[in-house]
Amino acid sequence: MSTGFADEWEKWRRKREEVLTSPHGFLAITSLRWLAPEPERFEDAPGAWASGEEGVVVELGEGEELTLDGETITGRHSFGVIAERASLYVGAGDAVLEIGKRGGSDILRPRHPDNPLRTNHRETPAYAPDPNWALPARFVPYDAPRAVTVGAAVEGLEHVYDSPGQVEFEVNGTVHRLTAFNGMTPGSLMVLFTDETSGVTTYAANRSLQLPAPDAEGAVTIDFNRAGNLPCAYTDLATCPLPPRENRLPVAVEAGEKFPYERA
Repeated sequence: MSTGFADEWEKWRRKREEVLTSPHGFLAITSLRWLAPEPERFEDAPGAWASGEEGVVVELGEGEELTLDGETITGRHSFGVIAERASLYVGAGDAVLEIGKRGGSDILRPRHPDNPLRTNHRETPAYAPDPNWALPARFVPYDAPRAVTVGAAVEGLEHVYDSPGQVEFEVNGTVHRLTAFNGMTPGSLMVLFTDETSGVTTYAANRSLQLPAPDAEGAVTIDFNRAGNLPCAYTDLATCPLPPRENRLPVAVEAGEKFPYERA
């Protein structure tokens, strides 16, 4: 294994831990609130919160305030209708309140930097980087994107994503295909999968993998060393998507992140 390969993998690991342990990252979430038409107060967020025709509304009491885009909010405030899978973030002292929509319902997720899940976090264990798990692959596009419905870490919730195609690769002479979704940057891809390590050395429900944009012939590298945990691996307060049924690999992918200590 080249030093450069290991160094790049280590940079990826450091970046993931920085995001995970940031003051208002997923480890800082203290609750997941499903908002209803009737205003309700919560112990970890100021104001009374409701969801209705005008979207998410908060009624702040005397001495309570929030900040949004540098502006102070007091009294009654409507945040409007939130798009599916979108979120906006509102300041509340040292905390940040995430307002979003998941599965058609509005949610509130307070994020407090002093949450014990964050302050007690130990670095996520992982398999040692192995170039043999950086596999040549081919992107096989569909004639047109397909809407794919998948389950979620929250029981009864579903997510719908557009899939542009599948990624095909070989392990020990056997061809496998994974349904891919659009990645974080234009042209890039993301796959959700489980494998024979799931529930043994890795998180049972899912792992995710970002792939660069394939070249003009569809060639792309699928590097399982960068298979990462989603937030639901650390906290029950996440609504992460589950892999499509066809993305359950019948091989042990001994690469990438393992069970977090929070779950082990």
